[in-house]
Amino acid sequence: MYPDSDGEPMSDNTLQERWSSRMRGGFAVACPEAFVACDLLWYYQEGDPTKRVGPDVMVVYGRPRGDRGSYRQWEEGGIAPQVVVEVWSPGNSFAEQTRKLRLYERLGVDEFIAYDPDRNTFSAFERDDAGGLEIAAAQQPWVSPHTGCRFVPGPRGCGRTVLTVSSS
Repeated sequence: MYPDSDGEPMSDNTLQERWSSRMRGGFAVACPEAFVACDLLWYYQEGDPTKRVGPDVMVVYGRPRGDRGSYRQWEEGGIAPQVVVEVWSPGNSFAEQTRKLRLYERLGVDEFIAYDPDRNTFSAFERDDAGGLEIAAAQQPWVSPHTGCRFVPGPRGCGRTVLTVSSS
């Protein structure tokens, strides 16, 4: 009922795939107590397999590491990922980006990070007191409150935005 694949390619290109994998690796090192996944379908509503999203990277505290075919939230203690990353590809529209931001907001994600490797830009959104995801950083060094990972953009066009693990 809940397939492990939706038949769609997870990464649109090698640049997007490389950055997704790089961020997953950085989070895995920084968050040894969390479940960290790359390109995994997240089913968020039991009984309706159309209620799914495939974030490029997700970090879930309170869930053990280990292999999964998909992340079925109701089988994971009802815990939604706290951190989600989307690595945009040239085909992502502004409308799609906004739709994903609002979906993650509604699903309870605390931090949403959007990175565009073609433009070397990123934005970070954090949950505010009213429950919404509000912009926390754009194109400046930013440290994720949940993971301690630091995002440092390189000079525009050099493709050197760096995810580093900071010691907090």
